[in-house]
Parts: sequence; C-alpha cells; structure tokens
Amino acid sequence: MKESLEELREEFQYNKTNSCVQCGYCLPVCPTYVTMRIETHSPRGRINLVKMVGEGKITDLSVLEEPLDLCLGCRACETACPTGVEYGSILESARAALVKRKKFKAPVRLLRKTMFQNVFPSKTAMNVIGNTFWLYEKSGLQKAMRKTGIMKKLPYHLGEFEATMSQAVSPAERKQAPSQAKAKGEKKYTVAFFTGCIMDAMFHRINRLSVQLLAEAGCDVIVIPNQTCCGALHAHSGEIEEAKRLAKQNIAAFEQENVDFIVNNAGGCGAMLHEYDHLLADDPEWADRAAAFTAKSRDISQVLVACGGLPNLRSNPEERVTYQPSCHMTNVQKVTEEPLNLLKSISGINFVEMEQANMCCGSAGIYNIINYDASMDILDEKMKHTKATGASVVITTNPGCLIQMKLGIEREKLSDSVRALHLVEYLAEAAGIS
Repeated sequence: MKESLEELREEFQYNKTNSCVQCGYCLPVCPTYVTMRIETHSPRGRINLVKMVGEGKITDLSVLEEPLDLCLGCRACETACPTGVEYGSILESARAALVKRKKFKAPVRLLRKTMFQNVFPSKTAMNVIGNTFWLYEKSGLQKAMRKTGIMKKLPYHLGEFEATMSQAVSPAERKQAPSQAKAKGEKKYTVAFFTGCIMDAMFHRINRLSVQLLAEAGCDVIVIPNQTCCGALHAHSGEIEEAKRLAKQNIAAFEQENVDFIVNNAGGCGAMLHEYDHLLADDPEWADRAAAFTAKSRDISQVLVACGGLPNLRSNPEERVTYQPSCHMTNVQKVTEEPLNLLKSISGINFVEMEQANMCCGSAGIYNIINYDASMDILDEKMKHTKATGASVVITTNPGCLIQMKLGIEREKLSDSVRALHLVEYLAEAAGIS
C-alpha cells in the first residue's frame, strides 16, 4: 500500500527541515561540498531533498541515496548553523527510511545482518578478530603477505588500511585486562569505563592505558562486564532499531553501578552515548533512564581535566606536536578545550595549531572504506594543513581518525618522520606509563 504524505513527513522528520533557511553558512564547513562543489552534496542541499520528499515533489526516493551515502555525518554544519537545524537527526532518520525500503542483494543483506547483529555487538566475536590479527602479526604471515604484494590486490583498498593498524595485543594480555583499578592517592571520582567494540578489539592497548591514566589522575575505575557496542555504526547505516536495542543494553548494564561518570575514549562512541537521550526520547520506559545515562557520559579528556590533570608530564622537546580533533567530539559532544588543555599542560611541549583543524579528516566510521575516493579527496585536503604545521606527532581522539591520519602519513610518504597517536597514548608517554 502506498504511504501517505503525512507518513513520509513523519518518517523523514520533514518538520525539522523547516528550520533551514538555505543561508549557506554550512557550505564552507562541509567536507563533501568543499571537495565536490555539488549542491546536493551539501547540508542545505540534502535537507532540501528531504524537504521535497515531504512536499511530494520527490517520489522516487532512490535519488536521495547517493547524496546521503556520501555525507560523512561530521555535523560541522550544526556548529555553523545560525538557526539550529538538527541536521544529524534529519540525516539518520532519512537514512533509516531509505534502508527500510531498500531491497539489498542477498550477499549484502547477509553481510549487514552478520556485522550489525552478530559481530559488532559481540565481545566474543570482536575478541576473535583482535586475536586473529595478533596471530597474523606474530606468525610471520603479515610480513609474507606484504612481501608478495598481495595486500595491494585486496578489495576496498583494505591493504592500505592494514598497513596503518596498531600493534595487536596477545590473547593472554587481553584476558588479563583488569575489571577495575584503584585511584592513586586521593580518590576524586568513581567512574565506569566504556570499552567500545572496535576500540577493545583493535586498540586494546589504548583502553588499558586509559584505565591507567584515570587511576593516576585520582579515579576508581570500573569496567562494566555486560556492556556492548555503542550503536553508532548502526545508527549511521540506517539500522536505528538495532541501535536502540544496543543503547538499552548499555543503559541497563551501567545502571548496575553507582558512578560519577561513564567515560569513553573514542569521539564517535562518545557522541553516540551522548545522544542516547535523543535516540530513546519517544520510549516511555527508557527516556528517563537514557537521560540519566547521557548526563553522566564524558570523554576521558573531560574527566582528566576535572581531576586536575596528570602530574609530571614531560615531552620530547625535539618533537613538534599538532592536534586533529574528532568531529563528533567537537560538533556533538562540544568537547573542544579539554584535549588542548591536557596537551599544553605537558612540560616542554612544542605545540602548533593546525589550520582548519575542525574540518573532517574523511574517516567517519567505515566511510573511508565504502567511499574510498571521496574520503581520500578529503584526507588530501587535511594533509595539506597537517604538513604545513611541520609536526612530527599528530594527536587524535578517535580510532577512525587515528587510522585515517596514519593513512595520510603513508600516502604523503612521511612515515619516517611523522607519527599519529591517540591522545591517551601521547599522555601515557609523557607520564612515563607503558
């Protein structure tokens, strides 16, 4: 049965498009508009497409697919918008509406179901991935694969991304990960640490260092056992119902402990946790619980600053350091000063600001895999500004940004002189923690 215009308007959140006055303030901050110069690939262009659906002027919804798929969801447009357009809400609602109607081919449908329902939310599955990568490194297979050149023939440019991955931890080290840590000295807060799915599988060392830094700053840290994936990849891919299910599982898990803050170390995860209240606002059973969860959600940089920072931080004076912010930390969580404050608190640091630092690097979850060419155009712009700093260390606060910046360094043939690190890794170095 054909849907009524009223049903389409509700599903695509047409009413929210009326806040857009088409002023164009979003254009210079939108990475896809800057690199493509196509109106439909700008925030106001995408909003106008959704608006035309709600007004019955577009009946073939497939014309929205490419413009929406090529949006990174960085939400810089929200920060720039003078009228407060809720672009992120419009984008995710429209994507969910398109996914609901799209007839995926059987292999794609199976892959989506497997990844979204059985892999990302499963700690067991993610541990298997992490352990497999460790075996791949330690067995000599990685060296053999790279030597043969077969990595260059992998689909979706996966060989290029493989070269950027952090050193994997052993299954034994993974099993020994502490479930709690006691504050060093005076206890200032009790916090629960959000491990994430990809963070814990592929960046386990950063998670371990995060717990150590929190304890060093004066936090009792608890790692909640029944937590799961934040749901960000699901929401960005139109799988809203699965995102809601994961949100409820996390809320229920973290309610079991009375903590001051729920701490994450990934900009993308943090943004999703920060918006659980919006995600579940229409659910009478969960709305208040989601709001209570969101009120406690913090990026690790916020908590470290709240604790008064870290003692005795020292940098290598020969290194020149710059900072590449996470879009979701900046535009969704509104966390901008704390990472900079921590970096600038390091004794002897040679810090230099990056021009247009807030422009997206082109990572955006799995965007750089499924939209590789568009992502690389954006990354190339970012690397122009990165190279101009003369930095030998690029600091990030999100795993996707970390991979992307490492890829940019490789593409520019700078790997001998420049390295990319997560903020936690650099703070741990400065604190003498390994």
